Amino acid sequence: MTGTVVGDDLPGRTVLGCNNIIGHHAVVGIKCQDMKYKTGDECFLEVGDNNEIREHTSIHRSSKSNEMTVIGDNNLIMGSCHIAHDCKVGNDNIFANNTLLAGHVVVEDYAHTAGATVVHQFCCIGSFSFIGGGSVVSQDVPRYVMVSGERAELRGLNLEGLRRRGFSMQEVRSLRTAYRNIFMPIGTNSVGIEQRLSEVCRKNRPRRVVATSPRMKSTQ
Repeated sequence: MTGTVVGDDLPGRTVLGCNNIIGHHAVVGIKCQDMKYKTGDECFLEVGDNNEIREHTSIHRSSKSNEMTVIGDNNLIMGSCHIAHDCKVGNDNIFANNTLLAGHVVVEDYAHTAGATVVHQFCCIGSFSFIGGGSVVSQDVPRYVMVSGERAELRGLNLEGLRRRGFSMQEVRSLRTAYRNIFMPIGTNSVGIEQRLSEVCRKNRPRRVVATSPRMKSTQ
């Protein structure tokens, strides 16, 4: 595509899989914007298969030779998105226009961001989650939920996303019960969130567990 840059004259490498589409003026696999990077260090980017990376998107290599920026398979990355150094993106995610991921962000599988979403460095975006447009995410986003807001807050389960991904009514009811027990405890003397989470997992283990993509496992 016109104006597209893939790779750079840097130590290390950029590797792209099969059937990827890269849009006009996208920049994929160039030097990161991180002060930790030292000239001459090897830096790496690995992109899987069947990704659509639209116009004006930037995806940077890692900041250190022992790190790697990773994009899995079947992701739609819309125009003017940014994926910074050392991010780990799984499979089947949708990033709407102007989604910005800071360094070291982890996105699991089947997550969806609306436009103009900003994610703080080192945050983790859980599988099947949805982030509303214009949100600023400064903490981890649990799996299966919706968040939104200038400082993103929980807004309930991502019911439409779960439906589209084929979750059964029984699975949704189970997730709804777990959500209430974890995030909406009854009583003023309730235990901490970690204990509530452990209790929910012990009593009602999720039927559907998302496996980390092989590319992400290889970097962890």
